[in-house]
Amino acid sequence: MERHRQGSQRQEEGGSDGHEDDGVLSAFLCPITMQVMRDPVVIETGHAYEREAIARWFSECRELGRGPCCPIAMQEVRRADLRPVLALRAAIGEWTDRRQRDELRGACQWLTKDAAEEEAVQALGCAVRGWSWGRACRRAVRGEGMMQMVGGMLRSGSAVVRLKALEAIQEFAKETDQDREAVSEGDTIRTIIKFIDCEDCQERELAVSALCDLSKSEVVCGKISELNGAVLILGKVAGSKAENPTVAEKAEMTLQNLDRCEKNAVQMAENGRLEPLLNLLIEGSPEKQLLMASSLEKIVLSNDLKILVARRVGSLFADIVEKGSLEAKEVVFKVLEHISANAESAKVLIEENVLLPLFRVLSINRTNLLPPRLQEAAAAVLANLVASGVDFGTVPLDGDRTLVSEDIVHNLLHLISNTSPPIQCKLLEFFDTLSSSTGTVLSIVSAIKSSGAITNLVQFVESDHQESRFASLKLIYKISFHMDHEIAQVFRASPTLLGCLVEVAFLNDGNTDEQHAALQILANLPKRDRHLTRELMEQGAFKIVARKVLSICRREAGSDIYDNTVLEGLAKVLARITYVLRDEPRCISLAREYNLAALFTSLLRLIGQDEVQLISARALMNLSLESKYLTSTPKFDGPEQKSKLALFGRKQPSFQFCCVHSGVCSIKDSFCILEGKAVEWLAHCLNHGNKKVAEAALAALCTLLEDEVEIAEGVLVLHRASGIAPIHLEGKPNRQSSAQGDVGCGEDTVFGGDF
Repeated sequence: MERHRQGSQRQEEGGSDGHEDDGVLSAFLCPITMQVMRDPVVIETGHAYEREAIARWFSECRELGRGPCCPIAMQEVRRADLRPVLALRAAIGEWTDRRQRDELRGACQWLTKDAAEEEAVQALGCAVRGWSWGRACRRAVRGEGMMQMVGGMLRSGSAVVRLKALEAIQEFAKETDQDREAVSEGDTIRTIIKFIDCEDCQERELAVSALCDLSKSEVVCGKISELNGAVLILGKVAGSKAENPTVAEKAEMTLQNLDRCEKNAVQMAENGRLEPLLNLLIEGSPEKQLLMASSLEKIVLSNDLKILVARRVGSLFADIVEKGSLEAKEVVFKVLEHISANAESAKVLIEENVLLPLFRVLSINRTNLLPPRLQEAAAAVLANLVASGVDFGTVPLDGDRTLVSEDIVHNLLHLISNTSPPIQCKLLEFFDTLSSSTGTVLSIVSAIKSSGAITNLVQFVESDHQESRFASLKLIYKISFHMDHEIAQVFRASPTLLGCLVEVAFLNDGNTDEQHAALQILANLPKRDRHLTRELMEQGAFKIVARKVLSICRREAGSDIYDNTVLEGLAKVLARITYVLRDEPRCISLAREYNLAALFTSLLRLIGQDEVQLISARALMNLSLESKYLTSTPKFDGPEQKSKLALFGRKQPSFQFCCVHSGVCSIKDSFCILEGKAVEWLAHCLNHGNKKVAEAALAALCTLLEDEVEIAEGVLVLHRASGIAPIHLEGKPNRQSSAQGDVGCGEDTVFGGDF
């Protein structure tokens, strides 16, 4: 209180205390604070004071136990009323505004990037203060172009100046969109983005905060979207919560502000942030939905993002597929095809009930509603969905029907016969996939049988459209395990189709997978069908196969040169000859020409290829059954012939007499399995881990014990080949040690009276 009194006395005695030299009228100064008054009031003595200052003075007087008094006159006042001096306040306001504007104008000369650091910092401080002085000064800041000048200061070479400029921009951006747009003119936004990606932590933090406030304006959001990499940089900062949670939160808020701009939503989606685009897709108008879907179709999505898209907009896309415009359907089909390529996202689409709309747009009764390109896209999506591994026999489609219900399959099979090759290809792939599943293959086979569609499916073998032909071959191969006779009937009726199949399997140098499928179809045709065997012989198929198998054997088929299934298919096709030997002399000639008995004996040695060994053992059985009919009676030369040979220095020919077949045998001409170690390898297969192989080997060996052969000699041959013990053990599985002991007792003991 004493200090206030002394100040008042100096004011009374010394006038303005020097303030008039600075252009401040003494009447504008509060006698207590010696500062320009903002809310002047007058008391009973007629002196004017700052309201807050005089109120505090009166309060101190009461605390000292005395009545309020005038600080200047030091006389007690009876009333402590504080009356505002409106004229003085207006005069002070006018003077203050004029002085502040003059100060701001003076600061403008230092708001250049080339200004000295000290002057630039002062000028920036003046701009910030001016912004807080009131509306008049803010109008002055805007009118003098100081916002743009402050933005230009971001390019200063002084870090201190840049930090002050960022602080100023942050202040400007707190009010209106107009101010945010003004301060962002020029390269301001680009420069701020650079600061966000810089090493300096303080500059990065201020830059993120400033951009967060600026991004509240849609215009500014549009400018940010035009800068390549801006969204990516913000996304990186938003993801660094562990380093600086505050900065990360500001960056996240900025990204949320950017969500409102379509361009930014697209850029975010391109950088893995899909939610804004999906929100616009779900909530937007049909036009905006089309735009967002078109943008989504061009984005390469990870599998996780595909699942997200399927979950968020799967049901929306299903609705567009059924009810949307042609333009919208075309875009949606492309997105669905992309998403459904991943099994997990395809399962989500199925959960979102996409199947039924797809089937409806493909239905034969509604094909005229969609142009072919859209039908093809719908078929492609359907093919992808069924490849997801879901059991479609249990997935409801419409009421009690599923995708493999007979009428549904009939409808799609009918569509295959009445549409373009690209759509045919996709639908064939669809059926091929369903036929690969044990849960649905029987339903597909049943529907194909009941619809009589097998003829149309087989006719694709001669299609010029390679993709459709390949898809049909794969499908026919899958169903050939369940309807081989129906397939064979089609080929019997059309030798041309069978010739096309042979050509694809052996003569085309195209798709190896296509060749493999054609080969497996040939391999699965009924092996006892003499008509097909004769036709295949006419086509020259067996000679080609025999040469291929022989080539494989020479190169050791156990290597990686050939796939095991290819060798299995070739062996099956070649083994067909052995099932019609008695009815087809040409087959005997061919078997002799390529020494098939020796060839199948070689295949029997391929350890680890059970199917090939099984086929070979059965083929050897068939060949061996014919040996007794093909064995020739030896013709021994008389003394006269012998002397003539001796005269010319030639040896008498020696004949290989077969003790079992009682004649001259060879593995090549009479298919005798005693030659070429076939018996030894068949006996070895009796111990095979695969029961079917062992049984086939046993059946082949039993041909040495049939009627019209020397059975005793056959038993002796088996004994010498160590084939007795495995047979004995097979008959007595519970007495293994005893059976092994019996081997040394001779063949009579082992076989007893069974033979």
